[in-house]
Amino acid sequence: MSRRAVVVGAGAAGMLAAAVLAGAGVEEVVVVDRDELPDGPRGRRGLPQGRHAHLLMAGGLAAMEEIVPGVSLRKRLLAAGAHEVSLGSGMLARTPEGWLRRWRREGPAMLTCTRALVDWTVRAAVLEHPAVRVREGTAVALTGSAGRVRGVRVSGPGGEADLDADLVVDASGRGTRILAWLDGLGLPGVRTRTVDAGLVNASRLYRTPAGAERFPLTIVHADPYAARPGRSAMVMPVEGDRWLVSCGGTRGGEPPSDPDGFLRYTLGLPDPIVGRLISGAEPLTDVHLSRSTSNVRHYLEKAPHWPEGLVVLGDALGTFNPAYGQGMSVAAFGARVLGRELERAGRPDAPGLARRVLRGAARPVDAAWAVAVGQDVLYPATRGGGRPGIADRAVTAYTRRLTRAATGSFAAASALWDVTSMRTPPARMFHPSALLAALAGPPLPLLTGPPLTPGEREVLAGLDRTGGWADGPER
Repeated sequence: MSRRAVVVGAGAAGMLAAAVLAGAGVEEVVVVDRDELPDGPRGRRGLPQGRHAHLLMAGGLAAMEEIVPGVSLRKRLLAAGAHEVSLGSGMLARTPEGWLRRWRREGPAMLTCTRALVDWTVRAAVLEHPAVRVREGTAVALTGSAGRVRGVRVSGPGGEADLDADLVVDASGRGTRILAWLDGLGLPGVRTRTVDAGLVNASRLYRTPAGAERFPLTIVHADPYAARPGRSAMVMPVEGDRWLVSCGGTRGGEPPSDPDGFLRYTLGLPDPIVGRLISGAEPLTDVHLSRSTSNVRHYLEKAPHWPEGLVVLGDALGTFNPAYGQGMSVAAFGARVLGRELERAGRPDAPGLARRVLRGAARPVDAAWAVAVGQDVLYPATRGGGRPGIADRAVTAYTRRLTRAATGSFAAASALWDVTSMRTPPARMFHPSALLAALAGPPLPLLTGPPLTPGEREVLAGLDRTGGWADGPER
């Protein structure tokens, strides 16, 4: 087996790639990151969305567990305070078509915690492998030629140095410099597309109120069909007996950063439940804003020439509006492709390996892109989306019909859960059972308010400090 691989980026994508390489027998895996990495679950500069809500979907978690064998990331996260939420019964979700019901039958589960906890847990597990080490520094260029990448030039505290490698993995995220690096090798002209709905995220941590420890994850989804800016909010339980409350607004409907405005924003949504909950909760932080949210796709797999020895994974290949909760799962799927191709090839410098990994990793990126962009283009002030074609409008109309059916049909809801949890590709929505459910419509009447239990209704009423003016209908 060859001697060394270099991974650029110590986020989830980079550490999962490092785990794959070490598991394949690479003797030395060097992970390069410009940040001084924290020794616990704390935020860092290199994660621009780190303070906002992240959902670890069932499909992505399953891929992570496969990549890091012998270590149950799920158990480690739960032991550190993460919450496991059933999509079928453990959340209150208001879609553009109405409130989803909560069923006695469980749907797929997701984990909720801070992004810092996910990254730290993954990183700690991967660094248990003796072949993996982290080096602080900034990757400034690729070394080699248009035919084969030979390593990475790293700028660090001691100056610049070249790290030779049999395989380089760019997992540097939204801030990737891959296009400039390819230009430096004489490989310009990679096609890139950006679709920007102008989403602004605003998040704040609260102490979980006494008695509300088991209150469901609560989300009011944005409405892309209303011909106005999308506005959403979520109350998500995270580790440390806290609620992470995140608001999101597309261009023209952005949430504010002042505490009073943040509360007013949540109360002004189609249902004020998020605002009612937090009006009586103790805030622990200021409101943090982030604007790094556009969908960006680098079509590297379509480049006419691609150098051996270079793989690109995660956000460096395609980034998505974080409102859809796909990024970590797509990164895991890409790392899994790398593992399978390494197993087939037998060594990281095998001819054609890099191109095969790139093409394989592009498939889950394309699936996530279709979901994110398919909704973002519907917001009136989105830039770069173009006008939806006939096929796009047909898919949109069907998705709305299936979502409306899901408000009262377990079969329709199951199809949406499977796709949302990333256990199956979007084609699951066109399975015969889903088609029949969509055609039949919801067999149960629309809920007039969130499906709260009596105990949850009591918790909500006890927290509500809005004076009743924000009351929405309940059931």
